[in-house]
Amino acid sequence: MSATSAGRAARRRILLLDVGNSRIKWALMHGDRIGRLHAATPGTRPGTPPAALLRALPVHLDAIHLVSVARKSRTRALARALRRAAGARVVILATTARAAGVRCGYREPWRLGADRWAGVIGAYHLHTPRRAAVVVDVGTALTIDFVSRSGQHGGGVIVPGPELMVASLLQGTHGIRARAARDRHGAPTLFARSTYEALVEGSRQAIAALITRARAEAGRRYGPDVALVLTGGGAQALRPWLRRPYRVVPDLVLRGLAALA
Repeated sequence: MSATSAGRAARRRILLLDVGNSRIKWALMHGDRIGRLHAATPGTRPGTPPAALLRALPVHLDAIHLVSVARKSRTRALARALRRAAGARVVILATTARAAGVRCGYREPWRLGADRWAGVIGAYHLHTPRRAAVVVDVGTALTIDFVSRSGQHGGGVIVPGPELMVASLLQGTHGIRARAARDRHGAPTLFARSTYEALVEGSRQAIAALITRARAEAGRRYGPDVALVLTGGGAQALRPWLRRPYRVVPDLVLRGLAALA
């Protein structure tokens, strides 16, 4: 890279966005540095950017890179609104067979959610020197993926997240729902003493066991040096149920976008 090209790269500003079902997270990338992570609920109309995001837009942006799990119509509307507000081109991430040093492990790469793809890429670029990683995204759904230190995505698994596990039982069983409404207080323990605590504890114990098994399986297949990387809105709540070492990286998906940008 020439000195002129390097100077341009150092000055470029790129807005990184992670569009979820209930929240939009964003950060500004200046050169190769990612700024503070922000989050807000979407605007009142579908596809409307959060007011906090619009207020935070800098005077000049080179590009906007986003990954979205929202409906395509909502994602396109959001992209149009951001393009009008910022006057910058918008790049919407799609999963490909390979990108940023990572090779997708799905037989049909387009079937892998773009948010998972960005998280895997972010985890691959997280460590120097490279390390294999089990990547856990704790949201409405919980996903677990593996990426080797050579950049091979090994596939993954999807299960309901902790809150969805609890909600499904509350909605599907009238008796549990009635008791849970009276039993919302108290600290959870392994053998809980109220129905609601038992639901919460059971969901977190089940997910922690799955994460532990995934890490152990990765260690058996690929050696002991496997990092455990957590992200997503529910990651912090799982920490007491997991054995160390692990790393919580709230902006992991944005780091993947940054590596691609």
